[in-house]
Amino acid sequence: MMKQLVEKTGRDSAVAQEVLPGDLMTNRQRAQLVLVLGALIAIGPLTIDMYLPALPAITAGLQTTETAVQLTLTGTLVGLALGQLLIGPLSDVVGRRVPLLAGLATHIVASVLCVFAPNIAVLGGLRVLQGLGVAAATVVATAVVRDLFSGASFARIFSRLMLVMGLAPILAPTLGSGLLSWTDWRGVFAALAVLGALLIVVAALRLPETLPVTRRRHGGMRATLRDYRGLVNDRAFVGLVLVAGLAMAALFAYVSGSSFVLQQEYGLDEQQFGIAFGAGAVGLIGATQFNVRLLRRYTPQQILVSALIAGTAAGLLLVMFAATGIGGLGTLLASLWLVLAAAGLALPNAPALAMSRHSEAAGTAAALLGAVQFGIGAVSAPLAGLFGTGSVPMAIVIAGGMAAALIVMLLVVPRASLGSVDPDLAVALH
Repeated sequence: MMKQLVEKTGRDSAVAQEVLPGDLMTNRQRAQLVLVLGALIAIGPLTIDMYLPALPAITAGLQTTETAVQLTLTGTLVGLALGQLLIGPLSDVVGRRVPLLAGLATHIVASVLCVFAPNIAVLGGLRVLQGLGVAAATVVATAVVRDLFSGASFARIFSRLMLVMGLAPILAPTLGSGLLSWTDWRGVFAALAVLGALLIVVAALRLPETLPVTRRRHGGMRATLRDYRGLVNDRAFVGLVLVAGLAMAALFAYVSGSSFVLQQEYGLDEQQFGIAFGAGAVGLIGATQFNVRLLRRYTPQQILVSALIAGTAAGLLLVMFAATGIGGLGTLLASLWLVLAAAGLALPNAPALAMSRHSEAAGTAAALLGAVQFGIGAVSAPLAGLFGTGSVPMAIVIAGGMAAALIVMLLVVPRASLGSVDPDLAVALH
């Protein structure tokens, strides 16, 4: 039924201008769509986070260093960044299904090979391939929502999708901890391969092509490069993208360093680490949902600046508690939770302001935004490890990311050039 709606709307240009395929769906069909797309996007956080409890075990099993193991996370983020730059514009040209299915197939193959990785260098390279596959799922799932819905309908569907996606970072380390209770770290990658296989079947059977030929972009590489050039020449857009990337850097410094800090320095076991990590994810996701309420009273600019100030202050507290040990694990986790909550307010508003400036090239803008976010995250993930795997280096990188984001927001982004944001877009990006 969904396929028939898409084809019918794609054939009728008059209808396409007034009614998008999503407007003709029943509530049941919309719920099914949210579940399918949510599962596709969730494979990203699962691929990134599910093996976190196993980082110390990988270090011992492959007889390598903590910094080298953290670089495997960097490899995933590099793949995500590059993949979005390539796959986003490609899906606008050839349609959504081919890049999606190819990306999932790449993820499956890379995950299977990770099971047999003989050393850390091979594992790192395979994680790059995993990231490329995940990028396809992330970009295409977001583009499908844009194909089928607009305005308030887009906002409602995407908000529900964010709730489905939000469970993945919470469950991933816990799932990884559960797997490690009866298998080793290689079993985590076997589970990711099985998940990829299930998703490729679901996508092939339940997700039709949503971008009709008549709506696909033309002009090839030249048009894509022209779109990217227009984006990088916009100072405000570039500044906001950097703000989002630096806030993401703080987040990934926590993601890559927390396993070593909480397990080795504070003595948590794998299951306890999963619970602590999940609590941080609850703070992050709770803040993104609370942001929807804040938008009813404040502008995205006001929320973004306030969140960056609060995040920088919380980051400095984190450095102090990590360096002095005052309050032990409790104060460390509390200050981490505050930083994550601030990031949860900053991360949606910076993209909302950036995307509102280039609606004519939304797909390319989203690809560049995602690439910069994950690219900067790829740099920050091993940065703390270069100075050791303790709480102090991790805290310094986290605080530095939030402080740098605040500086860029205040000094680089011209406030006078920030127009109003479509409320539907602002809500949709939360």
